[in-house]
Amino acid sequence: AGHAVTYSPRMMKELGYDVKRIRTMVKKIDVDAWMLLGASREILEWFAEQDFPSIAIFGRRRTVRMAGVGPDKITAGRKAIKSLAELGHRRIVILTRKRRRWPEPGYFESMMLEEMAAHGINLGAYHLPEWEDTIDSFHARLESLFRLTPPTAMIIDEAPFFVAAQNFLARRGLRVPEDVSLICNDDDPAFAWCKPQISHIRWESAPVVRRVLEWAKNVSSGRKDLQIGRAHV
Repeated sequence: AGHAVTYSPRMMKELGYDVKRIRTMVKKIDVDAWMLLGASREILEWFAEQDFPSIAIFGRRRTVRMAGVGPDKITAGRKAIKSLAELGHRRIVILTRKRRRWPEPGYFESMMLEEMAAHGINLGAYHLPEWEDTIDSFHARLESLFRLTPPTAMIIDEAPFFVAAQNFLARRGLRVPEDVSLICNDDDPAFAWCKPQISHIRWESAPVVRRVLEWAKNVSSGRKDLQIGRAHV
């Protein structure tokens, strides 16, 4: 579309999602606007306060006053919880990254917990457990979950975590979906090759691309753009 694109020298993950370190990097880079992929709420809040325009792509964008776009998974997620509850599941665990849980659950996570409560499930830390974004912490959390009151269903954010959880269950001799029901919040090309089919939420990327291009056009024209966009699920 005629815009010049520059990639930041370091990713947010490399900087530990630390606002101070990100701020230092941003001030050294001469660009007109920023696109932020999968940012935490704290990072987005800092960008929203700056004079230059920015857009949140995925991440904790819903409660921050800035342009944003990402899939609207709420309806699909609620249907998933409803189906699990109707099948008798009560020990349903949501596994998601720390930045989706801190400082409080994200919008999707909150809606899923709300749906569980609507089906009579007594909520606690068990249903949205804490763990650090490391391999050891992830597996330690799985070990603790399956030690005494194992989940009968897990909703897992991101395909890599889904595969890791599958591997964990296989090593324990637990079958999916016979022993434990698994749902992934995202799609992955590998899922198309699996039998039985993996339950997951699929969304279209084209609306995300269109929204970003619209935002870039508005920015280049000097128009303020704070609209939130959503992708089809």
